[in-house]
This record gives sequence, structure tokens and C-alpha cells, in this order.
Amino acid sequence: MAKLSMKKMPYHYGIKVRCYPSSQQKAIIKRNSDASRFVYNELVGINKELFQLKKSKIPISQIQQRSEQLKQRQKTTKNICEEHLFLYHPNIDSLALANAKQNYAKAWKAFRKVHRSGIPVFHKKSYRWRYQTNAQYSGKISTPSLLNGSVKFLDRNHVKLPKIGLIKTSSVRSKIWEMRENVRIGTVTVSKDSDDCFYLSFQLASVQPFIGTVTFTTKKLGVDLNLENFLTDSNGEVVANPQYYRKILKQLNRQKRKLSRRQVRAKKEHRHLCDAKNYQKQRLLVAKMESKVAHQRLNFVHNLTTELVKNHDLLVAEELRSSNLLKNHALAMSISDTGWRIFLQQMQTKAELYGKTFVTINPCNTTQTCSACGFLLTGKHKLTLKDRAWQCPQCHTQHRRDHNAAKNILARGIESLA
Repeated sequence: MAKLSMKKMPYHYGIKVRCYPSSQQKAIIKRNSDASRFVYNELVGINKELFQLKKSKIPISQIQQRSEQLKQRQKTTKNICEEHLFLYHPNIDSLALANAKQNYAKAWKAFRKVHRSGIPVFHKKSYRWRYQTNAQYSGKISTPSLLNGSVKFLDRNHVKLPKIGLIKTSSVRSKIWEMRENVRIGTVTVSKDSDDCFYLSFQLASVQPFIGTVTFTTKKLGVDLNLENFLTDSNGEVVANPQYYRKILKQLNRQKRKLSRRQVRAKKEHRHLCDAKNYQKQRLLVAKMESKVAHQRLNFVHNLTTELVKNHDLLVAEELRSSNLLKNHALAMSISDTGWRIFLQQMQTKAELYGKTFVTINPCNTTQTCSACGFLLTGKHKLTLKDRAWQCPQCHTQHRRDHNAAKNILARGIESLA
């Protein structure tokens, strides 16, 4: 394999593995996470000050002088480090600071491009740690792989990282390990969740596909996402909603109340929450419960989307805006528990990975239209949420609400591709 950059390689893939750092390595991870957050916040602060200077009424000469100082400091991370010498600590990875600056630029680019996200704001200190570094390959390496470079795998369970050194991980997928000589590592994200679990996320690239032989069929499927069940497809198959969050809601609320009482007690005794051991034990318990639900939901969606994409050439679903749907307070918890947005994102990603077609369509009137004759229900015939089965007033066809919607979704998807 020729020495190509990440962008020039045709196939990209991401993996996330659990890692088990020592106490010393945890301290290094926290230092890099804090430094990365500091650089990002410094850039946000510089930008806010530049904005305020434009609106101020102080003499123009002073504004220009201060603006030039800020813009000069904003140019490179080295200028920020010279202003704040603690960033030169030997355990701080310079690439973590460079990635923080790059992420700040990406945040502005995303805002200007789609205006869906707001302008970059200060990152708050939290129980979550996160920073990014890169795998660098020297000129002496002719073929970058998982086994060479500044970030490298020593075996399936051990990775060497800059500043951190050798760290134990969970096993890498066998398919990735078999391709180790032909896979290049790009960005590596080191993170800690609020439940004190550490992870390594690798951005990989290769000239070979990351999946095996893909089987193409002529099957097409429309998918209707709903709250009665997780989904109903155009073939009439129904996938039940596991409702992982609702199953532990009573127990979770009990533990959260206990956490709240410990927080109140610590404040009454004028103790910082970081030093309140009972509070921290309870916080960790609640975080683990919430993390378990998230992992269960993610695993369910992964298995379902993989099965759907492998067995169908064309998949059509509704274009749902979860942020808008969550404004309905009566249904907000049920919508959050389904994980529709994760499902749609994974369908899109896996369809591209397997070379299949995934289309989203406008959901307007997919439920209110008869899939047999195209009659649109209006006025007194219009369906409400409690109407799960109905008969078309025009052609008298009996319909199940969700199955009919899935048929309409498939028909619109095929029409949009024609």
C-alpha cells in the first residue's frame, strides 16, 4: 500500500474500545483534557472580546492595538502557550492543543454552513474528560499501519499513546486486526464518561473495504417510526420498542432523590461536592444506571440497522426532527426513549458502508393517505393518535395505521429516486 493521506484513502471506519489506564495515566488524561478545554475556552474568550471591542466607544487607537494583540494570540496555539506557561507541562500533548484549536474552527464552520448549531461557547468543567491526538508517521515509514507510528497497537489488547504510554484495552474486532498491515490511524480521541469508564476512539482509513462480501438483493423496504412500537415496515413486520429507560425509571428516580439528599447535606455542612464521598458514590451509581440504558439502546439500534441494511437494497424512512418533536411535553420522554435520531444516523452510515441506498422523505400526510387509492383523509375523517386501524372512505380498504404509513413512505421514496 502506497503512503497515502487519510483523505485520499477510499475507505474510512471508526472503532471505539474500552481502555483501562493506571492511576498515573488517569492523571495525564485529565491534565490533557483540562488543557484542551482551556485552549478552546481561551479562543472563545478572545473572540468574545473582539466582538465587544467593535461595539465599544473607547479611542480607536486603543481598539486597534488591543485587537492586534488578540488576533496575534489567536493565530497559533504556541502564542497561547507563551501567554500561559503551564501549557508547556511535559505531560501535555501538543497535538491535543492543536486539535482543540481545530475543533474551534470546525464549530464556526458548522455554524456558518447550516446555522443549526449556535456559535462556539465556553466548555464547562464536568465529570467527562475528553481530548484528541493524532497518529503521526515519520518519513522512514513507507507503509503506515496499526503497528507503527506515534499511536500503535502492540497486540489486540494493548495500545501505545503519546505521553500516556502503554495502555490496556478491550479486544479489537478480529476483522480490523486481520487488516492491521493495511490500515492507517488518523485521529484518536481519549475520553472518560461520567460513570468513570475510559474509552479510545480511532479514526481509521484503508484502501481495502472494512466489511466482507456484500450481498445485493432487489428488496425494498419502507420504515415507519412510531411510539406504539419501535417501527413497522412496509411488509407488515413490527419491531417492538424495548423501552429501556421506562423499565428502570422508578428505580432511577429513587436513586436520584437519594443523590439530591446527599447533595443538600454536603452543602449544609459546607463541603465541596468533590470531597463528599457519599455524594460521589451515589453520583457514580446514578451515572452507571443511565450509561447502561444508553448502551442497551445503542446495541439494540446497531443490531437492527445492520440487519435491515444487509437484507435490503433500498430503505426509506421519514425525515424526523427529534428536537422539534421533543417540544411536545406529553410525548417527550417516550420519544427520547426510542432513539430515532440514532437509528436514522446509523441507517445512513451503514447504507454508505455497504453500498446500499437509504432515503428520507417528508412525513407529511403519510399516515392520512390511503396506500391503495391515494385518498387523503381530511376534516371529520382525519385520524387521531388513538386510531390504530381504519377503513378508507373511498375504496373501503382496511388499513393498520402504521403499516399503511410504511407503504406510503416506500412509494414516496421510490418516486423521489425516479
